[in-house]
Amino acid sequence: MSGSNSFRLRCSLAAHEMDVRGLAAAAFPHGAFVSVSRDRTARVWVPNPSENQVFTEMHCMNGHSNFVSCVCIIAPNETYPRGLIATGGHDNNICVFSLDRPDPLFTLKGHKNTVCTLSAGKFGTILSGSWDTTAKVWLGEKCMMTLQGHSAAVWAVVILPEQGLMLSGSADKTIKLWKAGRCENTYTGHEDCVRGLAVISDMEFFSCSNDASIRRWMVTGECVQVYYGHTNYIYSLAVFPNGQDFISTGEDRTLRIWRKGECSQTIRLPAQSVWCCCILPDGDIAVGASDGIIRVFTESQERVASAQDLQAFEDELSKAIIDPKTGDLGDIKIEDLPGREHLNEPGNRDGQTRLIKEGSNVEAYQWSVSDGRWVKIGDVVGGSSQQNSKRVMYEGKEYDFVFSIDVNEGGPGLKLPYNVTDDPWLTAHNFLEKNDLSPMFLDQVANFIIENTKGHTLGPAPTSATDPFTGVLPVPPVFSGAGRYIPGSGGGDQAFGADPFTGGSAYSSSSALKATTNIFFPNTDGVMFEQANTTQILGKLRELNSAAPADRKLSDAALDSLEKLLHLVADQKSQEQPTAEQISVLWRTSHWPEDIVFPVLDILRLAVRHPEVNAQLCGGTEGSSLCNHLLGLMSPEGRPANQMLALRTLCNCFSGSHGRALLLGQRDAVLSRSGDLCAVSNKNIHVALATLVLNYAGRLYGQPTEIEAKAQCLSVASTALEVVQDKEAIFRLLVALGTTVAGDSTAKDLARSLGVNSQISKYARVSDPAKVGECCRLVLDELQ
Repeated sequence: MSGSNSFRLRCSLAAHEMDVRGLAAAAFPHGAFVSVSRDRTARVWVPNPSENQVFTEMHCMNGHSNFVSCVCIIAPNETYPRGLIATGGHDNNICVFSLDRPDPLFTLKGHKNTVCTLSAGKFGTILSGSWDTTAKVWLGEKCMMTLQGHSAAVWAVVILPEQGLMLSGSADKTIKLWKAGRCENTYTGHEDCVRGLAVISDMEFFSCSNDASIRRWMVTGECVQVYYGHTNYIYSLAVFPNGQDFISTGEDRTLRIWRKGECSQTIRLPAQSVWCCCILPDGDIAVGASDGIIRVFTESQERVASAQDLQAFEDELSKAIIDPKTGDLGDIKIEDLPGREHLNEPGNRDGQTRLIKEGSNVEAYQWSVSDGRWVKIGDVVGGSSQQNSKRVMYEGKEYDFVFSIDVNEGGPGLKLPYNVTDDPWLTAHNFLEKNDLSPMFLDQVANFIIENTKGHTLGPAPTSATDPFTGVLPVPPVFSGAGRYIPGSGGGDQAFGADPFTGGSAYSSSSALKATTNIFFPNTDGVMFEQANTTQILGKLRELNSAAPADRKLSDAALDSLEKLLHLVADQKSQEQPTAEQISVLWRTSHWPEDIVFPVLDILRLAVRHPEVNAQLCGGTEGSSLCNHLLGLMSPEGRPANQMLALRTLCNCFSGSHGRALLLGQRDAVLSRSGDLCAVSNKNIHVALATLVLNYAGRLYGQPTEIEAKAQCLSVASTALEVVQDKEAIFRLLVALGTTVAGDSTAKDLARSLGVNSQISKYARVSDPAKVGECCRLVLDELQ
């Protein structure tokens, strides 16, 4: 971006019938961009070759049943060489369009409230944010994962270019960093809703907020700079290709250009809310505003609008009505203002505002460095000395009040004019109907009007502490978003032999096949925990039973029953069948107090491999009870021995058809709770966790429709690899990754988007044991 020229109007596009809420530079045709609006449409604009400064509407898309609020571009691929367009709306949906048809190719459903922000990543992934307090990761037509952790609407999301990192900004004033579905960091500093995010590099990003500030952050968590200049909410940001200069827009009617950390140019628009901005491939800037018009600004003299159009823009700006109650101009006392002669003095900086008194009126001017003169930007109404005589002008009519009603939980999106002689309920009804809002807000809007106009009669301005001209009615979100478990992170335990999992002889790299022959994955057989020392298990069981409380002590008959069952299930060649009584005693005893139950869990771990026990404990309602009991033992606050044995029991449940069906049905809860144990520093737990993920991956192999389940396997494995140290656990996680992506292009794309390649590349050089490095290289080959 050149630093010598100022941006000037290139063209104004009467693009939409209502507010323009989102803009994005398109992948095709070159120089095109996409706009979305509250008029429920999305439109593609292309440069007009016959008129260098003008754009023409090329394509109009319809698919939402309510306002459209955001847009992003999905990069071209082999299937869609011109890319795709994704839009989010107040109907809670995301519509995905091609340039070939006006209706959506498909619609993504899953959010429970307005989708207000979108970002596209590599390999076709989409990240969405919603008023339902969640962000979601999508690939193709499936939701891969839900990011939960914010306590209010998610207003901004962005995917960082590398490492599979994602950012979300919220009305809870925080920004969160996500990796593989898990929150890695929370950034605090903003004092109000976070409204926009923009990527600077792999390690830095910008944020903007309703607190009228812009912050520059390191991904590691440090806020390295805060920028001030806007006087009201800041809605959007975009970064120039040089990675340093950027632009911002907001509720103070301005587009601001920032160079070298300073606001170098301020462009005022004849619209109160400048909702969105984007930077076009030629370096020009497009902005969308509440008047339904898209305006494009350029530094290029060849593309600047005609003198006639520039004058028309200035005339439109000069006729704007500025309400000082927005806070843009500060407190105004008309008697203290200078006259027109004040405009003979040049301004100190571009965008400087100066108010003058012209008779009984107040006019606002802005200094233009490029023109070397003061440009009128509007007439000011409602100054403090005028409060007893001036009413507020809105849409050509005078009112006692013009409220800012925030049904969007964070921004003054809609104006509600009101006279004290009006009926507040009828006014509220008409307001909701006009703006296509739910009648459920009727009481809130009406009561807000009543509360903020108490004691007022026609004419006098309010004297209440809350200025009703800037008062905001916050409509609370319908969904508070109680969070579920988010997969944690983990490590490992045993080493196995020539069969990479269970062989008895030592693994030798010299005896291994070359990496071109893949002996590691896909692994669909499942890996069980078979080894047991029955003498030690029974000895510990009897020892603990002798010291158990009287009401929990087992009878000799019960002990004998467990001993017989243990010997039976430990010898898999035995033809004898467990009795119903033995299984019943095992189930009851598995509920012993947590400090003494572990030998019983060891028996349970071995028993579920037996077809009869697997059928009895994993089938029907008993299966749900078993699963819930094991998950309870796996609580992060639980005992490590119980956590490990519960994980091993789940792994061994995969040996029977009833156990497999149970665990596939309970997959989300099991993997979520298991992933939470990554943070426990215990190698045995980490190996068991890695084995469980591997067993799930094996059951999902060859099932491309199970992409959501595969996404969870990828997420838990990726998260565990962040902290795992034990080589056996690392190896099993690598095999799980390879099995998950093998033969499934969608799963491969998701793994790439999560940054799995860069995450595991360090293991490619591991030579002790050699199976880790060899398996890693095969996974990396699979992801090429």
